Parts: sequence; C-alpha cells; structure tokens
Amino acid sequence: MPMPGGPGSMPQGMGGGGGGPPPPGSAMPGPGGPPGGPGGPGRDDSYFTESRKGEVNELRQLLRTFGTERDKQRKRDIMKKVIAYMTLGIDVSRLFTEMMLAIETRDLVIKKMVYLFLCNYAETHPDLAQMCTNTLVKDSGSEDPMVRGLALRALCSLRLPQMIEYTSEPLRRSLQDGHAYVRKTGVMGILKMYHLNKEEFDRAAFNDILYDMLRDPDSSVVTNAILVLNEIMADSGGMALNRPVMLHLLNRIHEFSEFGILSVLDLVPRYIPANDEEGFQIMNLLDPVLRTANAGAVVATIRAFLSIADAIGKRPGDDRAPDSPTVDDLKRQVCVRIKAPLVTLLASGSNELTYVLLKYADQLIDLCPGIFDDEYRQFYVRYSDPTHIKHSKVRILAKLANPDTAPDIVAELGELVTDVDDTMGRLAVRSMGAVALHDSGGQGAVESIARRLVEMLDLQGIPHVSSEAATALAGLVRRHPSIITVVSAPLPRALRYITEPMGKASVIFLLGEYGESIVEAPYALERVIDSYDNITDDGVKTALLAATVKLFFQRPPEMQQMLGRLFKKATEDVSSQDLHDRTLFYYRLLRSSPDPNVAKSIVTSQSMTITTDHFAEEDDSDLRDALMNEFNTLCTVYRCKAENFIEEENIVKFVKMPKDHPLPREAAAAPVTDLGVNTITDQLGGTSIAPSPAPVSAPAPSGEVDLLGFGDDAFAPAAPPPPSTNSLQSLSLKSNATLTGEEYQSKWGTVADTEAVVLSAVPMRSGLTSTDAVESALSNFNVYTMASGELPTEFKFFLYGQEEDSFGGGYFLIQAVVMKAPASLALTIKPIGGEVNPDKRKEKIDQLVELIKSALGEYVPDHQGIDF
Repeated sequence: MPMPGGPGSMPQGMGGGGGGPPPPGSAMPGPGGPPGGPGGPGRDDSYFTESRKGEVNELRQLLRTFGTERDKQRKRDIMKKVIAYMTLGIDVSRLFTEMMLAIETRDLVIKKMVYLFLCNYAETHPDLAQMCTNTLVKDSGSEDPMVRGLALRALCSLRLPQMIEYTSEPLRRSLQDGHAYVRKTGVMGILKMYHLNKEEFDRAAFNDILYDMLRDPDSSVVTNAILVLNEIMADSGGMALNRPVMLHLLNRIHEFSEFGILSVLDLVPRYIPANDEEGFQIMNLLDPVLRTANAGAVVATIRAFLSIADAIGKRPGDDRAPDSPTVDDLKRQVCVRIKAPLVTLLASGSNELTYVLLKYADQLIDLCPGIFDDEYRQFYVRYSDPTHIKHSKVRILAKLANPDTAPDIVAELGELVTDVDDTMGRLAVRSMGAVALHDSGGQGAVESIARRLVEMLDLQGIPHVSSEAATALAGLVRRHPSIITVVSAPLPRALRYITEPMGKASVIFLLGEYGESIVEAPYALERVIDSYDNITDDGVKTALLAATVKLFFQRPPEMQQMLGRLFKKATEDVSSQDLHDRTLFYYRLLRSSPDPNVAKSIVTSQSMTITTDHFAEEDDSDLRDALMNEFNTLCTVYRCKAENFIEEENIVKFVKMPKDHPLPREAAAAPVTDLGVNTITDQLGGTSIAPSPAPVSAPAPSGEVDLLGFGDDAFAPAAPPPPSTNSLQSLSLKSNATLTGEEYQSKWGTVADTEAVVLSAVPMRSGLTSTDAVESALSNFNVYTMASGELPTEFKFFLYGQEEDSFGGGYFLIQAVVMKAPASLALTIKPIGGEVNPDKRKEKIDQLVELIKSALGEYVPDHQGIDF
C-alpha cells in the first residue's frame, strides 16, 4: 500500500528520468547528455518505446557487468530501462537474479528502483524474492534514515505470508526510530501486515502500539496512525475515541499538514461532546481552520460544526433552560459563521472545486433558508463558467430570493432565458416560476413574474422557452388562482404553436380548468380534437380528455359535439391502455348517471388549487435530512444516499463515541490534565496503553540525493523536511475592497520605507508577456491592482488588499516588480492599520506572501523559499 506523503515515493507507473539510454547495444549518453524529449524536461520517451526482439537479453548482459561499471549515470540509465519495460507490461522477471545482485549499492536512486522491481515481481516469484530478505533486513538497520525507511517499505510491500517472521521485528524497531520518516513508514507497514496476517498482527499487539503513536511528536506520524487505526477498526466504526484522545488531537491541529488536518477533522463528527461547554470548546479550537485556503478542510470543519450543533442543541422535550439554544438555532449560527469562508472559496477555486462547493452551498441553503440571501450576486452566472456550474448557480438563485433580492434575481434570470444553451433557458424559466410559486419575492412579485412568463409564451422562435413558461404558469395558477386574468388571454393563441408535449398539455389543462372565463377555450380545444390523429404523446391526449370533460360541464352547448368525437377517437385508440380506460369511465359515467349534477360533482369536485409552496412530488425533505447526515461525501454531489451507489459491504460504518457521552448535566466532566493519550480502556476491553518515551530525533545526514534521478544529486535533501505549521491562515481579505489613487498615495506615504517589508527577488519559471494575466490572477484572491505598467526591463504593479473587519480591517499596500531577464519577482509590502502586535503582523504578511505565490503559481515555482 503506498505511503501517503512519503518522501521520495515512486509511483508504480514510473515516468522515466533525465537522459534515458538508447536501446542496449548502442552507445549510451554520458551524465551530461541532453535530458528529455517531447515528453518534457527530465523525461526521455525512448524509455517507453517498444522493445526489439532480444533486447531483454541485452539488458541482462549489461546487468551482469553492473558491478564493474564505474559510470554512475550509466548504471541509473540501465535500471531506468528495466523499470520502463516493467511499466509497459513487458515481462522482465527473467532479470530477477541480476536485479537482486544490484541491490548492494550506495546509490539511493538505484536502490529504490531495485526495491520497486522486487515488490512488483515478488508475488509471482516468491522463492526468488525470499532470497533478498537478508539484504532488506540489513538495510532496515542502516545509519541513513532514508535507506532504513525505503528498505522497510520494500520489506512490507513484498506481501508474502512467509515474510511475516522477518517483518515483525524491523517494524517494531522502526516505531521507536529517531527519524520521523522511518516511524511513519513503519506505521503504514503495520497496516500491510494486518491485511497479510491478522493473527500475527493481534499476537504482536500492534493495535495498542498504534494508539501510543498518537502521542508522537511528529504530526505526519500521528496522521498515518489515525488512517491506519480507522482502516483496521473499520468494522467497528473506526478508531476508538474518548475525551483525552479527541482534545489531544484538536489541541495539536495547528501542527498538522493540510492532509493531517482532514484526518483529524473526520474524527470530530463521530465524537460526542461530554457537555455543551465542551462542544463550544471544540468549535473554538476548530474556528481557525475556516480561514485556511484548503476547501476540503473548510468543508470538513462545517460538517464538524453541524455535528456538534446536533449533539448539544436543545430538542423538543428537553428539560433545559428556556433560553438554551435549539438545534436549529445553533445550525443557523453555524451557517452564519461559515458563509464568508465558503463564498470566498466559491470565487477563487477551480471549476471542479467550484462545482462541488456549489453542491454544498445548495445543501446549506436548504438547511438554513435566508442566510446566504445577501450573497446572491456571488451566484450570478459568469460568461466563462462551464455549463455544469451555470446550471447549478441558476438552480440556487431561486432559493436566494426575498423581497429585497427578488427584483435583481428575476432580472438576471430573464437575461438567461434566451441563452443558446437550451437547458440553461429551461432552468431559468423554472427558477423564475419557483420564485413566484414560493411567494418569496414580496408584494407584487407573483403578478410581475406571471406577466414575464406570459410574454415568453409568444417566443415562437424558441419553442423550449414557450413550453417551460406554459408549464410554470400551470403550476403558478394552481398556487395563485387570482392571476388567471393575467394568464388567460394568450392561452388559445399559445396552443397553436407550442409543440413540446409538456407545454401543450399545460395549456390544455389551463383551458379546461378555467375555460369558463376564456371565451375561445372550446374552439381552441376543438382544433386539437380535430387533429387528434396527429398527437403522439399520451400525456397530451390524457390532458385533452380531462379538459374537454371539465369544460363540457361548464359550457355544454359548445362542447357536446366535440366531446362525442373525442370519445369515439379515444376509445378506438390502442396506444395507451390508461387513456382507453379513462375514456370508457367518463363515457359510462355520463351515460348511466340519472342526474347530470351527480356526474358533474364527481368530475369537478376535486379542486386543483394547492395551499403549500411546493407540490407533493417535489417534497424531498426526507432525502435532505439523510444527506445532511452524510455531508462532505459524494452523497451531496450525487444527491442520493450512499447505498444507492456503494455496495453494502463497502459502506463505512458511522459510530458515534464514546457511549457514555453526553454526561448527565449534574455531573461535571473531569478536567483533562494530561492531553496525551493515556488510557482507552472502555474501547479496548480494559487494555491500558502505557506511556512510552518519545523518540529523539536523530540528526539528518548531511548528504543530499535526487531519489528519482531526474536531475543533479543536490535536488532533494536526504531527510524529509519538518511539517509545515502554516496550514492555518490568520489573514482574510475583503472581496469588495476599494481605494482611490489619492488614498493609495496618502497611505503609502504614511509608512516609512525603513518600516516596509521587502521580499528579495524570487526566481520565476517563466517571464510575463502582459500585465493582464497577473491582475486577473491576483483579483481572484482579493488582491487588487491600483496601477500597472511595462518598462523596458521590468513590469511594475501597485497592489492593495484590505482585511475583513473581524481580522482588524487593515490595508496592505504592495509594490511588485517583475524583472524580464532573468525573470524574478520582488515585493515591497507596507501594512496600514489593523494588527499592532509585531509578531502577529509578521504572520499576516507571511500569509499574504503565500497568497500571492498561490495566485502566481503559473510563474513562481512552489519550492522557492521566501527570504525577508
């Protein structure tokens, strides 16, 4: 199993390296040969060309002279060719013996490729794989932590039952290693052992050891321990949780990488707070995560907040104080808090990310109507949006309408009706109808929207719009019968040229239901009856039958003859059994009833007027409640429950812990004095986890090596870098900040140049061709351009951004200089107002620089350091 985030990890489909060799038997380029080809820098496509007959045998000859070869690059090229063949599916298992001999080397690049080869063919050649066991065990005790980790990873990846006895001891030793890379590799190795031999796993008590690893000083080790425990204990609902474990992890959450933060956040919905105070304490600990730029962390935090609100909120029948917040109150407060971060992410993410976030926003809008109404402009359709995002925004806009926003929203939807995308036009009409049907637009909105829909009935050149308008009007009249006077006049005319079955059936329904007040109603229906043989849709025929019968009781003299003709044609129609039976029912009812009033009461007794703001078939409240329980999963994107697209045996169990929570209100929760993981006796059947001394980090080796051989040996350090602690942001910029030129100059002059923060020139991977691309990229992150220009040797930008009021409301004035040759970026930043604490101000500036780097990711390499 691949180790998440493991340094120097090599994918199974290895993409080649720099300076690949030609086919064996011809001269190979030296280390200084030209790298790459069409595939990009550092890749030679010749590695992946089809092999010639006998080429594997030639590779065998080269491997036999491998020990005497002195050219380091040539050795690597031979190995890369072997791995490339293996990746292409060519059987190179015949080289197993020669590859195994090559494992005795100090070159980490070669050693890693040999490990990859051994792991790939171990299952098909177990006897041969067992021969390299001693070498792997010996390497797992090497002085170099990188060699120890790679050897342990290869040893665990052999996946041979007979290797278990050789694996247990190196695994146990690795968990006490002084280097974090070796420890986290060992944690993932435990998972491989669990899947290979569960009895040996239980005998070695690795489960208890994994809980000890939650106290590891390195956050990446803790992250792997959480993942492994969750997978091992999946049948019981995931790793066991109690109060010390949960608070220990949450208090360290600022140490984790973004991936680690997600692992911790996934535990929170499963934890039951001991009391209301603890629930609010957890919310306060997680609140800074909402300021991170990682959308996954923000959405996971939202789910955690909603779960806690559901756990500690007051429910009907609770004997709490009258002023205690209810579940609904807390959820509305949560939605208010997460609104700004979510809307910010919607405006700055990729198209794929935006689509998923729109799905989550839609779900939250259904949960707490009205909270997002003031942000309706963020859901306007942009010309550059892909189709699926446009459709999602149009659906959401109808839910954001209120008396203040409805005029703008309806006007925006009206502009989209004639869009070249038919689906967009249909959704726009439906959304306008939904605003009126829900009566959310305030006084006069229903009649105004009805008039717009009536105008759309006459759009003869856009048949789908006319059809959707007729369908929307049919539902709207049922909800607001008073608007029939606005709708009735154009109906007979519309029936002539509406061609889509749904729209035609809707107009026929309105003519039959309200035909008493429409003079031309009988004659409009008569034209349809006369052309009955040309009607192909059963829905239109059924609507015509019902409308004609109803109108017969309202205007008998005009309808009698045409009703008889319709009965004759419908009874002879064999295309629909339902239509045939309905016709016979109406015919026999009229023929056998002694009193016409009895038949009239049966046909017209049920009123078609509705009193709610939705139709019964549109009520999906049960589905919405179920989806909220599975928030932050694919269920929201697919809008269906997990059992609808996941096999039952693969559905992850969701079990809330601990079982004794929440505690009785009269019993105060015991204080947690030691936030380390002490005991989890309730969940582990009385087993106590004794504390063990934290491993002491060993000094990193001084040598540096390029593990993949893509460049010079000084490309990557041998020891993995410490995890970043800047996962959480302390800065949030306004999306509507404004500043005039005079204000900019005035503020710039108030800060002396000696107090400005200067970022030294950062090399860029490519130069600029214009200022537009940079201005557009920065504006997506709420950094705006006051002025910009091109000089003979450089580009200059004068930028600014303003913090949210809750973060201090201060300004950041920025002068950016991009040199043309060599391409480099320099920044001068002047903070104005806001935070006065120097350390916190420095932290915010760091976050601002990271934000600018993210915006200019196309030009600034991610690995470039920042030196002030």
